[in-house]
Amino acid sequence: MPFRISSRTIITRIIAVQIIAGFVGYLFGNVYFALALTSFGLLLWNYSHLFKLMDWLWQGTSISPPQARGIWGRIYDGLYHRIRKQRKKQKQLNERIRKFRDGAEALPDAAIVLSTELTILWGNKKASQLIGIRWPGDVGQRIDNLIRFPEFAKYLDDGNYESPCLIISPVNSELQLELRMMSYGSDQILLLARDISKIQRLEEMRRDFVANVSHELKTPLTVVRGYVEMVQLDESALTPHWQKAFATIETQVSRMDRLVDQLLVLSRVENKAEDDSLQQVDLSRLILAIVEDVQWLNQEKNHTISDNIAADIQVNGNEHELKSACMNLLSNAIAYTPENGVIDVSLTSDGNKVRFSVKDNGPGIKPEHVNRLTERFFRVDKSRSRNTGGSGLGLAIVKHVLNHHHAELAIESEWNKGSEFIIYFTIKNA
Repeated sequence: MPFRISSRTIITRIIAVQIIAGFVGYLFGNVYFALALTSFGLLLWNYSHLFKLMDWLWQGTSISPPQARGIWGRIYDGLYHRIRKQRKKQKQLNERIRKFRDGAEALPDAAIVLSTELTILWGNKKASQLIGIRWPGDVGQRIDNLIRFPEFAKYLDDGNYESPCLIISPVNSELQLELRMMSYGSDQILLLARDISKIQRLEEMRRDFVANVSHELKTPLTVVRGYVEMVQLDESALTPHWQKAFATIETQVSRMDRLVDQLLVLSRVENKAEDDSLQQVDLSRLILAIVEDVQWLNQEKNHTISDNIAADIQVNGNEHELKSACMNLLSNAIAYTPENGVIDVSLTSDGNKVRFSVKDNGPGIKPEHVNRLTERFFRVDKSRSRNTGGSGLGLAIVKHVLNHHHAELAIESEWNKGSEFIIYFTIKNA
């Protein structure tokens, strides 16, 4: 039960003791001596308990405080109650910390807690296995003193932790790690390192498979196309039935040939080094040439293609890849927009941002399909894609090209009202 006492009560008790001492002194004929002796006794009694309290707080080994009566007994009981309450909270906190550490140790990834100054505060066992950071031996060390890779140093300097950083494991050169950093609590940073070696190997196998199969298909398709064209040269030797059959074969071989060409382009873009063959590209001239080149695709659809191309816009990149990406967007707009449609092509510049846009008034894209458009072989309407010769690889090629050029693709579409595909380039100041 809580003990409460007011200053008025204490003063009343002291006055009562002094009155009794004064009365006793009066009886013995020395009031002042009795009052002084009583005051000295009270002072000595309080100081003796103060020394006991200090000795218990600083040198005592027992959790139990000294024994006393009266107000000092109440004080000791209050301190003991506080200590037990604090120990209970500490026990609960230690249990939570233990559970957190058990959970962190069970993670398949390396987890390291850093301060805002990037010094190591804690790390799990996986951090030792993947990165070589040991806890508690490396506590207080800066993380960039232990992970000494240029790409990681640049990652820290940029301060943009939305995308991961890829490095080779400092303790095992056969492991490739994906590092991610995020805010943790109010003044800490959590670093997670994941082994992606198997994923990378599978991705390389997939790319190699696609590239090899595409190359192997190219030769037989060329042979088949040659024989079909040779037979079709002498149409008089064929009955209408066989003329139709060979026309269908020629159409399907052409479609297969386009698919193989796109697979080869995608494979080449995926395997190309990020900054390989980059140079200043006159984007204005390139877009104008593309608009001129696609006119032959527009002969059947008869779309109205308008262009608003700002002059003298240049970006750092690979001209062949940029042409492939921009051509894909414009050819898609022509293929998927119904006849006599309207297509607007624009290229504008605003500061260090360049905006290339292809807008059409076609059927549009449903919201649930927009985020999947850049997936390989994904087609919103498979029957319509077959009729237009679509393979589902065009936007996948665009995505990889833009990744090489640190550009972004934005898709704005409204069902039954049209779509707009926008590429944003960032021009880095020299």
